[in-house]
Amino acid sequence: MISPKFFYDTLASKGIDFYAGVPDSLLKNLCAYITDHADAKHNIIAANEGGAMGLAAGHYLATGQIPVVYMQNSGEGNIINPLASLTDKEVYNIPVLLVIGWRGKPGVYDEPQHVKQGKVTTGLLNVMGIDYTVLSKEEDKAEKQIEKAVTYMQQTKECYALVIEKDTFEEYKLSSSVSTLQASLSLSREEAIQTVAAALGEKDVIVSTTGMISRELFEYRAAKNQGHERDFLTVGSMGHASQIALGIALEKPDRRVWCFDGDGASIMHMGSMAIVGSKAPKNYVHVVFNNGAHDSVGGQPTVGLSIDLTAIAKAVGYKHVYSVDNKEELERLLASCIKPLISEGAAFIEVKVKKGNRKDLGRPTTTPIQNKEALMGFLQ
Repeated sequence: MISPKFFYDTLASKGIDFYAGVPDSLLKNLCAYITDHADAKHNIIAANEGGAMGLAAGHYLATGQIPVVYMQNSGEGNIINPLASLTDKEVYNIPVLLVIGWRGKPGVYDEPQHVKQGKVTTGLLNVMGIDYTVLSKEEDKAEKQIEKAVTYMQQTKECYALVIEKDTFEEYKLSSSVSTLQASLSLSREEAIQTVAAALGEKDVIVSTTGMISRELFEYRAAKNQGHERDFLTVGSMGHASQIALGIALEKPDRRVWCFDGDGASIMHMGSMAIVGSKAPKNYVHVVFNNGAHDSVGGQPTVGLSIDLTAIAKAVGYKHVYSVDNKEELERLLASCIKPLISEGAAFIEVKVKKGNRKDLGRPTTTPIQNKEALMGFLQ
C-alpha cells in the first residue's frame, strides 16, 4: 500500500494542491489526510461530483494549475455532463486529475449497488475519451504513474484518471472531525430512526437513502421481527430518495410516505426539495437525519450542521418545518404534530444526531429486487 502523505506530497511537488470532490470509502484514508492538511480553500467537499468539476474548472481558470477531483465510481454519472460539455478538448480543454475509487471491481465482492458500476467504470472513461491508469500499490511505481499523468495533462490540457482499487492507501485517521455542535449532540442516528419508525401507521411507507440509514432501518425491522415490505431501501442513487418518495406519494394519496434522508444526500441534490415543496403532497414527510458528516465513507464533514435546512425547507414550500436534537422532543413532535399537519401539505423534520454507528451493524439480507417486489405488493 501507499501512504496518503506520499500521494499528497507527490502531487504538491508538481504544483497540484487543490482538491474538490465527494468522499468515498476506498479513498477515506486519502480524503482524511487531505482534510487534515489542506486549508479550507484548497479542499472543498462538494455537494456532488459534477459541482466538484465546476470548482476544479474555476480553479484552473484562475490559476492555471491542475486541480484534483476525487469520487467513488458511482459519481462518474454526475461528472459526465461537465466532462463532455466543459472540460473536454473540443469545448474548453481543461485538465483535471480524476481520482476514482473502484467499488464493485469485477472479481471483487461488493454490495449490489456497486456491481454494475464496477463493470462500467473504465468503460465510461473510454467512452468519454479519458486516459487512465489503475494506481499501483507500490510507491515507486505509483510515482511514475503520477509523473506520466501530470505530463500528459500539461501537454494536452486534457483530463486524466487514476483509478483506485481497494486497499491502495495505508490507514490514516481523520483528526479534525468533530465540530463543537457535533460534540454536543447526544441522540444517535440509529435511535432516532427507531423512534420515527415506531411512530408509523400500518399503511405508511418509508423510502430510505443509501448508506447507514437504510442499514439501520433494516436492522430495526429485523430486531422487531417485522417484515421489510413497507420500506424501500435505496441502496444506491445517492440524493434521489426524496424524489422516489415523492413519486410514490403522488400516486398513493391514501398512504403517508416518509423519506428518511441524510444531510449529505439531501445536499447532494438539494433542488429536489423545491420540487417536493411545489407539489405540496399532503401525505409526505421528509426526515433528514443530520450529523454534519458523510458517515458511511469515513466521516468527512458536510455543511449540514452549518446551514439552516429548516429555512431552506420553508423557502421552497414545505408547509410544516421542525428541527429537533433529542429523543424526548422527537417523540413529542411525532405524537402531537404529524397527524394534523398532513392535511395541509408536505412536512420537513430535521433531526440532529451525533456521528458514528455500531461497529457490528449489518447489511440488508434481502436483494434489491426482493425489496422492490415486496414493497410493490404492499402498495397494492
